[in-house]
Amino acid sequence: MSERSWSFSDSMSAAADKAGSPVELMRDLGVGKFTKVPDEITNWIEEQRSWRESVGFADQSYHMTDHYVEGPDALDFYRDYAVNKFDNTEPGKAKQLVVANPNGKFIGDAIWFHLEEDKFLSVGGAAAHNWLQYQAETGDYDLEAEMQPRPVTMDEDPTYYRFQVQGPDAIDVMRDVADEPLPDLGFFNHTSISIQGHDVNILRHGMAGEAGYEFWGPYEEGEEIKEIFMDAGEEYDIKHLGAESYQTPNAILGWIPLVVPAIFEEGMEDYLEWLDVGDGLLSIGGSFESDDITDYYFTPTELGYGHIIDTNADYCGSEALAAEAGDPDREKVTLVWNDEDVVDVFASLFRDGPTKKFMRLPHPRSSACHYDKVLDENGEQVGVSTDKSYIYNQRELISLGVVDSEYAEPGTEITLVWGEPEDNTNKRVERHEQTEIRATVATAPYTEDSR
Repeated sequence: MSERSWSFSDSMSAAADKAGSPVELMRDLGVGKFTKVPDEITNWIEEQRSWRESVGFADQSYHMTDHYVEGPDALDFYRDYAVNKFDNTEPGKAKQLVVANPNGKFIGDAIWFHLEEDKFLSVGGAAAHNWLQYQAETGDYDLEAEMQPRPVTMDEDPTYYRFQVQGPDAIDVMRDVADEPLPDLGFFNHTSISIQGHDVNILRHGMAGEAGYEFWGPYEEGEEIKEIFMDAGEEYDIKHLGAESYQTPNAILGWIPLVVPAIFEEGMEDYLEWLDVGDGLLSIGGSFESDDITDYYFTPTELGYGHIIDTNADYCGSEALAAEAGDPDREKVTLVWNDEDVVDVFASLFRDGPTKKFMRLPHPRSSACHYDKVLDENGEQVGVSTDKSYIYNQRELISLGVVDSEYAEPGTEITLVWGEPEDNTNKRVERHEQTEIRATVATAPYTEDSR
């Protein structure tokens, strides 16, 4: 890898200029530390089995950013910069918050909590929160906004622990630890309960298509709360999910966790000057490559958020999103990889000659934003494959793709290209040759949602 021309003290704009382009800035950086949770607590197969057969416990305390907005103009602020409908919100409600750029391209998403009348919290990736914080600081709003970075990047402890239980026995475990009967919460509603004398915030949620709760409180109480749950869950064969198994349910649920945020656009120059490269930089990898960063962008509709988009309101990106509504050029799908072709990738390690790119299970990942080319029967590109995981419960390796709408019908046969370009300089990837892997299109989410 050539010597880096930019520094982490640069703005995003300056770093891209020094690198030569946004793509050159983001390509082949590898992937940073995801969390402080070990990759495996027991082993990833048993951890994956737990969310289908019993109950899995996840520690989400380290890998997400928090963004607080409070003040009389807070809700109007969200109405200006998020694609969601807000007419039905009240304290105790939560949403999948999605933000887009002025051209309707996806920047990022987060889970949004309506805490009090004029007080809100969103939890998720940095891309959405960076954009919102910039707008709060530079806009004319009567509010206060604060962004807390990913705890894994800091030396100090996070403010809150954030845990989750999911699986067929998750509700029973939650009942066993609660000091009073569980409230009858609808999906994506939140409240607070008492657990052995501790005030705990709970969200009715689930990350593997199974029933569950997300819950949080002061970080200093986290170890005690974790021990309470692990002790209560022992009779249900609870498993603490490691970092590797925790990341794999996304492929089943149909949620793509990281894509290139659409921030390098005309009219966003001031934002790129405001944004520190260290706060907003993600890496690009995979067989798809383009010199034009906009070729890596998606719209919220293409990522499966069409059902939450308000097509009748006026907000950042609304005109483009309303024009796309109901007729997107591309759609999100699940891609089920051909078993024989996947096995052949591993078999290449035992043959003479070049090997295929190593596939670390269960979550092959050598870059933050992974884009592999998806080809039709004639070898023409018709989409990209993104986040991928091997799921023991299905005995399949699957990925989430965004493909031209005519190839989105379940059962359609396509081919994806596995491996980095010849000029790859990502030090996390060994020398290898590209190969084609057959795949079949399926629905996203891939399994029935039982949350």
